[in-house]
Amino acid sequence: MSSDTDPYDHLNIALNSDGTLTRFINFPKKKANPIACNGDLVVSKDHTLNDEKKTRVRIYMPTIKSPPNRATRFPIIISYPFSNWYCSLWESEINYILTSKLVCQVPAIVVSVDYRVAPENRLPAQYHDGVDAILWVREQTLNPNGEQWIKDYGDISRCYLYGHGSGGNIAFFAALEATGMELEPLKIVGNIMNQPLFGGIVRTTSELQNSTDPLLPLCAQDLVWEFCLPKGENRDHWYCNPIMEGPHTSAISKLGRCLVIGFCGDFMFDRQQEFIKLLMRHGVQIEALFHDFGFHSIDLVDMGWANAIMESIEDFIAGDEKKP
Repeated sequence: MSSDTDPYDHLNIALNSDGTLTRFINFPKKKANPIACNGDLVVSKDHTLNDEKKTRVRIYMPTIKSPPNRATRFPIIISYPFSNWYCSLWESEINYILTSKLVCQVPAIVVSVDYRVAPENRLPAQYHDGVDAILWVREQTLNPNGEQWIKDYGDISRCYLYGHGSGGNIAFFAALEATGMELEPLKIVGNIMNQPLFGGIVRTTSELQNSTDPLLPLCAQDLVWEFCLPKGENRDHWYCNPIMEGPHTSAISKLGRCLVIGFCGDFMFDRQQEFIKLLMRHGVQIEALFHDFGFHSIDLVDMGWANAIMESIEDFIAGDEKKP
């Protein structure tokens, strides 16, 4: 990847005169399958999250009706898929495969969130969608006509927020917002951030070393931040660079247990290390798992690494289940 890469060409997009994007890339899609057949290990169904915002959720559940050798109900994982802020993968085949792996590995009920994308919707819209999903899950347990999979098989007292890439960023800020909300009987007991996406004005060593990353060169990532940050803000805004002091800072110490997953070959490596130190300074109970090899979003193209990450998430959740 050359240093004069055109970020629009690389991302397969064109900016329209009204500020919207034309996205030329089309990922194979996968429809929900609410009725198991042919030995399906996972069933799924779609629900509207917010009509006005045109957001949705897809619920995934194992076809086994109770967790083996564990509690009588499944933990609930609210998942914010990878999008790099501008291109939703919510109903893509790859997201279906990865989410199904997560469902079976833990096992758990997963609520995958179709949050809005930029630049048509700038931050904090995605954080609002993330919180909407938390409140939607809570509502299902309180409403007599709520979603039966959650009411009958989900453990509302064992909810986790999980995000990949930009979704990891959303999981962090949604978790912070949730610390100031009355959510009972729902309880968020853990936050899982898989290669969370952050940035900043001053370049880090890992950014400079991997500036021509073949999957996501730095020039393309800079453009995406330009699309998603509030107009007039730069990459040192706390949405992008949570190390900077902001209204979010006071809530960090209230976060529950966290797992941060990364790869040493990721251009985000230094940012993620700084993020971990931030959480530690605020007394957050944190587990960090960084692999010596790999690059950003390697698990989207290498199922071996995808499986390894799912096993790490299973171990993290199992750690909570072993507590008295």
